[in-house]
Amino acid sequence: MSNAVIVDVVRTASGRGKPGGALSGVHPVELLAAVLRTLLERNDALDPARIDDVIGGCVQQVGEQSMNITRHALLSAGFPETVPAVSIDRQCGSSQQAAHFAAQGIIAGAYDIVIACGVESMSRIPMGTTTVGQDPQGPGIHARYPEGLVNQGVAAELIAEKWKLDREALDAYSAASHQRAAEAAAAGAFDNEIVPVSAPAPDGSTITHLVDQTVRPATTAEGLAGLRPSFTTEDMITRFPDINWKITPGNSSPLTDGASAALIMSEQAANELGLRPRARFHAFSVIGDDPMLMLTGPIPATQKVLARAGLAIGDIDAYEVNEAFAPVPLAWAYEVGADPAKLNPRGGAIALGHALGASGTRLLATLVNHLEATGGRYGLQTMCEGGGMANATIIERL
Repeated sequence: MSNAVIVDVVRTASGRGKPGGALSGVHPVELLAAVLRTLLERNDALDPARIDDVIGGCVQQVGEQSMNITRHALLSAGFPETVPAVSIDRQCGSSQQAAHFAAQGIIAGAYDIVIACGVESMSRIPMGTTTVGQDPQGPGIHARYPEGLVNQGVAAELIAEKWKLDREALDAYSAASHQRAAEAAAAGAFDNEIVPVSAPAPDGSTITHLVDQTVRPATTAEGLAGLRPSFTTEDMITRFPDINWKITPGNSSPLTDGASAALIMSEQAANELGLRPRARFHAFSVIGDDPMLMLTGPIPATQKVLARAGLAIGDIDAYEVNEAFAPVPLAWAYEVGADPAKLNPRGGAIALGHALGASGTRLLATLVNHLEATGGRYGLQTMCEGGGMANATIIERL
């Protein structure tokens, strides 16, 4: 078997996923093309014709993100027409799953060189676009869950109740996410992973977007305490009368535009091309979990990947746990016995944004760079996913 190694991994800076956001004027194909093009520019020893596949994550595959956006993006980026591409949807973990498929294909000997990537323009393709006027579940799901499954925000409320996480804890964690991200940005910690994107400005000029727009350095827990809960619809209050509603825009990840990509290859191919492997894939897991709680999958996924790797949580030097909502990493840390100081040390999605299809390889970029900066050996990444699933990945810095 071949070792699957990460040679490079990059991302765009986040843009607010609403009209007027820094990247809202950029077509999602061009967002993804920007990171794909940069990978080739940064690794010019690689003949792009040698790339076996490009695997891209995207959740809302409709409109401008339809018809296999990954293929359109690589053609826009100037890749040879002979390079194939596929777009996949494992909800929020789509590009993490893309990295799994890429690495697993290399380990199996089916690939030598693959790009795993992802994109989401939530300003141009709003969340839920694919289900407007439609029932994505069907009669079998309604029969199995007659009371109905809930959206992710309500699931986060249920997790907060189950793990007895109060509003103060959620807001304090969220404020710390912004503080960590702001400190990392000020120290230049993201400089090696963020690639420039040309975007139209409101005055008609063109800007180069390089700074995460979703990070708010002045955020405090006291300031977040004034925000009202987001998911208190009349039917949900009736259905869950005992919930002390506490999930707000401040302790949730913001709607975000962005793209990210990782150059993954066999160790032999990297050595042949004179490219330095930065990390190797050590273990993988993917799991299904309770679709009502929905966001708890990272807990069993982490337990499974640690067992596969023969490691304990104390062996891991940093964890990237996607902050879809503050209860997710807090419940995860409690259940797996994680060190809070190692959890999202450069801030998480509450600050850095959650551009759905791009988040998996975005977390991977931040994790690789953090391990290199600190000399850590093992990093763990895990992502909660719609429908009650999760991926977990362990990488080893080289």
